[in-house]
Amino acid sequence: MGGGTGSGLGTYVLSLLEDEFPEVYRFVTAVYPSAEDDVITSPYNSVLAMKELTEHADCVLPIENQSLVDIVNKINQMTCTGKMASTIKLQSTLISSQTEVKRQEKPFDAMNNIVANLLLNLTSSSRFEGSLNMDLNEITMNLVPFPRLHYLVSSLTPLYTLADVNIPTRRLDQMFTDAFSKDHQLMHADPKRNLYLACALMVRGNVLISDLRRNIERLKPSLQFVSWNQEGWKTSLCSIPPVGHTHSLLALANNTCVKSTFTDLKDRFVKLYKKKAHIHHYLHIDGMEQSCFTEATDSLTSLIEEYNQLDATKGQIINNVPRLSIAM
Repeated sequence: MGGGTGSGLGTYVLSLLEDEFPEVYRFVTAVYPSAEDDVITSPYNSVLAMKELTEHADCVLPIENQSLVDIVNKINQMTCTGKMASTIKLQSTLISSQTEVKRQEKPFDAMNNIVANLLLNLTSSSRFEGSLNMDLNEITMNLVPFPRLHYLVSSLTPLYTLADVNIPTRRLDQMFTDAFSKDHQLMHADPKRNLYLACALMVRGNVLISDLRRNIERLKPSLQFVSWNQEGWKTSLCSIPPVGHTHSLLALANNTCVKSTFTDLKDRFVKLYKKKAHIHHYLHIDGMEQSCFTEATDSLTSLIEEYNQLDATKGQIINNVPRLSIAM
């Protein structure tokens, strides 16, 4: 999203896909830049790209660069200090299955593989058998109640064992608890403190439907759902676990906590745009006008406001909803 790695080209291809295959759902994994990003124009690139994602994507999985860095640093800290771990196995999933550990040779392999594991879990139902597999189209159908609010916060668990660090296997119930904890989110956000519109749990491994339902009932009191979708859960069970694990869980939450990332991004955009800094680099490109910047920031402002309106309903309970009367 920060530019230089496909935010412009990627969103252009996205619009082409919409024209060529309008009936096919378009999923996007978008990596958002950190506040200390070394691309000074990244706020421009990100906000311009977000307008296209809002208009042309059906489902976006935002991932923050800084969150990936924090996860990798925590794994490295566990390894170096020996806390809960002692070694990293050869051919680690975090080290891209290299024949020997070369942690400084490719520093971004670890971060990239976290995203790769997200996509592997997301598409597992399409590749393996399961008692309750979920089609990709069902994600959009069940988790996106409003067309513009299609940004889903993702969390993986077990997460810190992606490096094959010798950490004791998490108990099943702990795995579900971890999926809703702040430390396991792929964004700097805390969904439990914000409002859920819907949530999907995609489980892999030898897990029973009764275990899934029991954990949902256990966690529900600590999660705030919108009043009109209190049962907004979608579940999936795939029989084949990831390599090296007995079970895993991918949680996808349509949650208002994403607005904090969007608000920070907008603030960084405004700081640059108020001075019209670096605008000339964009305006000499055919088809690019200054109005593109105002349209992009207006789109982002509108998106944030929609999340704010939903957040304002937090805690409200609608009682005595009138039933539909059937005309005879």
